[in-house]
Amino acid sequence: MFKYKILLVAFVFSSSIFYSQSTQKFIDTGSVKNQFDYLINESTNYYQDQRVVKNQWLLKLKKNVTDSISKNKNTIDIHKNNILNQQKEIDSLKTTLSEIEAINETLNTEQQQISFLGIPMNKSAFKTITYGLILVFIGLFAFFFFKFKQSNTITKEAKLALKEVEEEFEEHRAKALEREQKVMRRLQDELNKNKKD
Repeated sequence: MFKYKILLVAFVFSSSIFYSQSTQKFIDTGSVKNQFDYLINESTNYYQDQRVVKNQWLLKLKKNVTDSISKNKNTIDIHKNNILNQQKEIDSLKTTLSEIEAINETLNTEQQQISFLGIPMNKSAFKTITYGLILVFIGLFAFFFFKFKQSNTITKEAKLALKEVEEEFEEHRAKALEREQKVMRRLQDELNKNKKD
């Protein structure tokens, strides 16, 4: 009788476990890890490290895992396509950047150069030549101005000396004319005296 009671208790206990497993639904929401944890926690112990899991639950988990993997593959493919598109755009931008840098280099070179009498030359050399010419012209102007002043002073002195010489000459001429007139009068007087005699 005791054996029957033990068997009855064991039968009721095992049937309640099987019944509770059969009425329980597998959760198919949440992450795959949560679903695996739920499967492990809700499975029944069979023998030491063995567990009994309902076949439907395994199939449902397999479907969920397959769906997650498929979804992740699609996401990876989308990301790969995005990466490829971005790489193409980056390559295009690099090409454009190198073209812009080349144009910028050309413009900088042209900006640093100037054409003088049809000869391309560096702006710094052009500035040096221009400032050099300006200094030469200033030097020549100063030289010619100094020479002009010197010549003007000499000319004024020469005019003054000429005026003095002219005045002396006029004075000398006047004196010479006066002497000549005196000599002519004397001569006339002598001639007149000789005629009387």
